[in-house]
Amino acid sequence: MNTSTRVRVWQIGAPYVGKRKTTYKVRWTVDGNPFTEPCSTKALADAFRSKLVSATTDGVPFDVESGLPVTMVRKAEVARRSWFDFACGYVDRMWDESSPGQRKTVADTLTPITLALVSHERGAPLEAAIRAALRVAFNTRRRGQGQSEEVAAVFAWLSRNTVSVGDLADPAVFRGLLARIEKKRDGSRAAANTIRLRRITLGSALDYAVEKKLLDTNPAKEVTSKRRRSVVHQVDRRSVANPVQFRTVLREVAGIGRTGGKLVAFFGAIYHAALRPEEALSLRDTDLELPPRSWDRKRQRWTVSEWGSIHLTRAAPEMSAAWTDSGRPNEERGLKHREQGQGRTVPLSPELALLLHEHLTAFGTGAGGQLFVAERGGRIGSSTYCRVWEAARTAAFTAEVARSPLAKRPYDLRHACVSMWLNAGVEAPRVAEWAGHSVAVLMRVYAKCIDGGELTARARVLAALGG
Repeated sequence: MNTSTRVRVWQIGAPYVGKRKTTYKVRWTVDGNPFTEPCSTKALADAFRSKLVSATTDGVPFDVESGLPVTMVRKAEVARRSWFDFACGYVDRMWDESSPGQRKTVADTLTPITLALVSHERGAPLEAAIRAALRVAFNTRRRGQGQSEEVAAVFAWLSRNTVSVGDLADPAVFRGLLARIEKKRDGSRAAANTIRLRRITLGSALDYAVEKKLLDTNPAKEVTSKRRRSVVHQVDRRSVANPVQFRTVLREVAGIGRTGGKLVAFFGAIYHAALRPEEALSLRDTDLELPPRSWDRKRQRWTVSEWGSIHLTRAAPEMSAAWTDSGRPNEERGLKHREQGQGRTVPLSPELALLLHEHLTAFGTGAGGQLFVAERGGRIGSSTYCRVWEAARTAAFTAEVARSPLAKRPYDLRHACVSMWLNAGVEAPRVAEWAGHSVAVLMRVYAKCIDGGELTARARVLAALGG
């Protein structure tokens, strides 16, 4: 920006009186170049002139091109900054401190928000092209690698045709945005959790806008809107399998395809130790304190009578390479809700120990001592273990039970384990530590799965009725 302090501001002369309106002109020069600002009233003209005079008195340099003090130029640029350009900056701000999963969630939620803030559709690319371009725009690493001409053209269109961040200070504009992001592409209402995530991302982005002086306040905190009932995800107790039901399905797993046998201990680790699937897939032999097994001659089988421990330090959530720092898929990182390097220890029951002994005897370990390895090496994908579990569940249950929510997903086995610990009387803080939750989250999520004396209460009612 070329600036100068050689500024002269003229007095406001006689107004120009036209047929429809009267115009007052503020005239000044910067480095000898003349500038004029028309105003509709004498008061507006005086106010604008006083800003110029104050800037000259304070020694503020003026932009030679626009004729304005640099402070006013910056404010004008701020007011014109489009949502799309700002959103890209917000993504860059959050990138380094976010996990791959969080990065993807931010991109997924910013996309409908940005589409809702398109100011007009004149000359708009196809929606599919816009969505594809936004997947690049909201990925710092991919955007930094350069774009094709088609994607660059969409970027330029979005930069010109999304509302300015400053417009969101208008309550009417902001309420309209909230209404649009609650809708799916077909116009129906989105799921409660989807709306919640979109609002969280929007609120966080607007906090950043306040930090960057693009807004005076966060409209999400200022504008009143219809209050939505808070929806808390709670585990459906109908999905919780008891030990007999779990063992019934597990017996079928080994016979499902070539990978089934490798997944018996995997599902066992989720059910008996409440591991998340990504935690189980990252297990290595060095993470186990495996109690010994002994041969029971009378029963002609191996048995384990002691408890052991599993020391968890890492997890590898299933994630595309586009969102990881290394550029490789399924990047290993610290445990969920814990600082990097902070682990947790989970009890290893005798039944799970026996499954792990059998697994190690039959399949050994992969590279680096990894316990669960795909048929051709590497990670076992979620599509594979979900397909095996579904087939085993179908084989084990009747058609009616198979249609129910009971143990529908492998992740339901984790819920079953936590519920079992709570109903067995293990104190909540200990269960929370084993499961990797806070106590508050634990009690909120598993509230419906805690017996809490339900059967006793029903028995008392029955007795009172004379039954």
